[in-house]
Amino acid sequence: MKLSEYVDHDGVGLAGLVARGEVTAAELAATARLASDAVNPMVNAVVETWPAQDAPVPGSTPLAGVPFLIKDLAVAMAGRRVELGSRIAAGNVARADSALMARFRRAGLVTLGRTATPEFAYSTTTEGVLYGATRNPWDPTRSPGGSSGGSGAAVAAGIVPIAHATDAAGSIRVPAAANGLFGLKPTRGRISMGPDADEVFNGLAVHGALSRSVRDSAALLDLVHGPEAGDPYAAGRPERPYAEEVTRSPGSLRIGLLTRPWGGRAVDAAVVGATLRAARLAESLGHRVEEVRVDLGVDWEEFVLANARLWSTNLATWIDDLAAAFRRPVGPTTLEPETLAAYAYGQQVSGTEFVHALAMRNGVARAIGRYFTGHDLLLTPTLPELPVPLGTYAEGAEGADGLGWLRQLFHRSPFTAAFNVAGTPAMSVPLETDPATGLPIGIQFAAGHGREDLLFRLAGQLERAAPWARRTPAVWAGRHDGA
Repeated sequence: MKLSEYVDHDGVGLAGLVARGEVTAAELAATARLASDAVNPMVNAVVETWPAQDAPVPGSTPLAGVPFLIKDLAVAMAGRRVELGSRIAAGNVARADSALMARFRRAGLVTLGRTATPEFAYSTTTEGVLYGATRNPWDPTRSPGGSSGGSGAAVAAGIVPIAHATDAAGSIRVPAAANGLFGLKPTRGRISMGPDADEVFNGLAVHGALSRSVRDSAALLDLVHGPEAGDPYAAGRPERPYAEEVTRSPGSLRIGLLTRPWGGRAVDAAVVGATLRAARLAESLGHRVEEVRVDLGVDWEEFVLANARLWSTNLATWIDDLAAAFRRPVGPTTLEPETLAAYAYGQQVSGTEFVHALAMRNGVARAIGRYFTGHDLLLTPTLPELPVPLGTYAEGAEGADGLGWLRQLFHRSPFTAAFNVAGTPAMSVPLETDPATGLPIGIQFAAGHGREDLLFRLAGQLERAAPWARRTPAVWAGRHDGA
């Protein structure tokens, strides 16, 4: 199979070829490795590749035989390294599959390696010390976003059609927007975080995926959602498969439009214009769109402070555990400056401050929940600006404490984190590009608790009305048939 043929299919399409006997899963895996060889040196998205271990039964699932990559964090494959993007965990080898990895195997995915993440996923750019900066396939001088930036760049460049991602404050949606992809953050509890954790970042983090088509994300969620024994909570079972929702009419939805983020930072004119065009597209499809103000439930500074306390206390615990396990010091030889600052901040958070931060989580969830009693969806930009040049996050970060670092992250992505705190689903849809640069602009749609079905219906409708599949970045495996 030529690379130009391989990238012309999404995951469901490739699985269909395998099911019909037109290509084997082994041939797809070999083609994916060729794609990685051709473009990964330009984007540094894949930090390690592995021989294919699984031989799925053709046609056994909608994604059987599809090449796949996992993020270097939160999912473990037996006998393979998982280093969390950090020198303090360098060389760590998983003893067993995590629960989600077992589900990926049962889904028939052929996992070929792991993708770059910033250290402990503690950033919305992917520029770690351990493996170096990941580059955006649309413009390699720019960031691919984060923390699932390696997965985003790998999918956008055509190495695989779909890849694992996680999201604690926007880490699926941010790289989806930066790389021109579809990315849906599921409801809290939709995909188990077990068995080694009941929840990550106190319920702010979820598993998900980045893909080039809506149906790929829907098919994967169908195959991996649901609780594990002992989970503290679970999202309600969907009424029907999400893959079916993609082709169903959403009806006429009441959609709120928010172009000014919580915290009040300025939004680039190009992004505002793209968001307004997306609103007009939604109206042309029969939806009712109106400008709204959405109560966050707390003051923005209180929101950032409470998130910093939740994030940093969790981080400090992980670092202490890893330092003890590997007998490595906690310091500049094992951790990056921003991580060290967050670690020190987390050590200073008191028990009462931590409990107050959990109360903020509840307040935001109640406020966001009240909004969705009057509207079906909320429409916002995913990001307030175009993908930033590499190195932007380092400007002014020197000397910042843990609170200051998180304040910068939330300044860069002010539209996304509220839905992690509330636990509600949200998606970034690659509807727009910047006319001046050609860079992608993601549009975010958020829904009430458990309403991924509604998001998939709208996403399918938008994909049919304004298809993006033919838009390809400068770094694209399909141009390397002679490689």
